[in-house]
Amino acid sequence: MARCSATSTSPSSRAGPTSPPRIAISNARLYEEARVRERWLEAVGEVTGAILAESEIDTVLRLVARWARELAGADLATVVTPGAVGEQMRITVAEGRRAAEVEGMPVPMAGSLSGEVIRTGRTLVVVDASSDERSYHPMVSSANMGASLFVPLTVRGAPVGTLAVANEVGGRRFHAEDVRLVETFAGQASLALEYTRAQREVQRLSLVEDRERIAKELHDGVIQALFAVGLGLQGTAAIITDQRIADRLQDAINEIDRVIGDLRNYIFGLRPHVLAASRGLGAALDQIAHEFESTSGVTTILELDESLEAPLAESAVHIVQLTREALSNVGRHAEAQTCRVSLRRAGGSAVLEIDDDGRGFDVAAAAPRGGMGLGNLRSRAASLGGAVEIASMAGEGTTVRISVPL
Repeated sequence: MARCSATSTSPSSRAGPTSPPRIAISNARLYEEARVRERWLEAVGEVTGAILAESEIDTVLRLVARWARELAGADLATVVTPGAVGEQMRITVAEGRRAAEVEGMPVPMAGSLSGEVIRTGRTLVVVDASSDERSYHPMVSSANMGASLFVPLTVRGAPVGTLAVANEVGGRRFHAEDVRLVETFAGQASLALEYTRAQREVQRLSLVEDRERIAKELHDGVIQALFAVGLGLQGTAAIITDQRIADRLQDAINEIDRVIGDLRNYIFGLRPHVLAASRGLGAALDQIAHEFESTSGVTTILELDESLEAPLAESAVHIVQLTREALSNVGRHAEAQTCRVSLRRAGGSAVLEIDDDGRGFDVAAAAPRGGMGLGNLRSRAASLGGAVEIASMAGEGTTVRISVPL
């Protein structure tokens, strides 16, 4: 009896599963989970809305970093994206503590946690970045990064960057729930990058279609009309007995022929149909080289690394136009006897090189004016994330080297 009485008043009996303290704790946990879920839905909705509103890519990435940091309870969030050809990756966006110290910082592919994630394509949970030998220590020390979580950003299935959250040294480590959350935001950042790439591709295709239409109108309309006028003047010149008038008519005929030639050269630069009509980029470049040689009289040699055809499939139209623009410059300005066109691989880039044995020019003097078609080359190369180098000296010929990332 006494023992039974003692059991009924034991602590375990007084704090049973339905006791008010346990109910309060359970309710608090449920409330917190509901609040986090609500904030997560708000975050996803805001980022998705920014993507659909065609916001600037950096604006979307900043939203992603801000929400990832807040919902993961992290001190810092960063987004690392690729730089232009020949440049390192950089921290495009940083949000949170010490963000100002690292935003814009270049990050090497080799010797960084971001580079490791891009190389493997896998999420990486780091216990302490400050002591991890794979870390890029200028970044880690500037942000006092301890526990960290790096997730790959992908475009067309290939890793191109990272979304990372980090706590300062001594801070909380990241767990499976944090991984799932940050991977969700990385998916949205990847979607934004892919959407931006698709927009640029649509704009490029629209430009190509406009160029085809303009070229067709010039060929079928203006050139044919000028040709008819020239034939009419030739017929008139044949029956005129006054030599002075006949000479003036011949001068007009010669001028019309010159204008027709200029227009044909212009169309040669506009039309990318050679790419569609050929078997691929290599065949297109071969046709362009032969056409240039036949119209200019400049012996043209083509050297092509055929393994670049597949990696450059999306950039083929631009490679064709860059080649045409460079050859057009050779034809108009170089007074060359021989020209060489080469397309080769150099590291992670494709290098298009056009060199001639012509009269050359002063690169420093031409650069401020953007003359000799150099502005067109640079702007088109920049649209591919590439760069243009020009080497030339009077009497020594010219080399145009265009690097495009693969």
